[in-house]
Amino acid sequence: MIEQILFYTLAALALVAAIVVIAQRSPIYSAFALIVVLCSLSGIFAILGSPFIAVIQIVVYAGAIMVLFLFVLMLLNVQKEADDPGGSKPLRTAAAALAAVFAAQVGLVIARARFASGPEQYEASTRKVAELLFSPTFLYVFEATSILILAALVGAIVLAKRDL
Repeated sequence: MIEQILFYTLAALALVAAIVVIAQRSPIYSAFALIVVLCSLSGIFAILGSPFIAVIQIVVYAGAIMVLFLFVLMLLNVQKEADDPGGSKPLRTAAAALAAVFAAQVGLVIARARFASGPEQYEASTRKVAELLFSPTFLYVFEATSILILAALVGAIVLAKRDL
């Protein structure tokens, strides 16, 4: 019973922090709210019986990736978003439409999902994660993600050096 209450509390915290990530005008505060989302997800993984995934969530995403994001934000010296009530209306409308489509898809997936009866269905070990990650199914996705992160880092450095 306590695990269920904690699960719903962490899920609500993750949702509220995710809304703050989107709604916040300061990129630094958005990054900090994203750290709260990632830590909440880590707690959810721990409740579901996957301590390895929970620790990796904190170390890799909330730790390394978010430090990289904050480093790039501070390197680029990104300021608060300027108020532009007229120019960004089409962009906000498109974003709202995409959010509605995404919410409908998530609702459809949840409606069709079969939930496991207990945490033993979610058990993950280092060996299982490594076998899946380096299998032919996910190996190319893993490598493409690392190339994408490298390209983003190079792009951020190029943008920062252009102003100097």
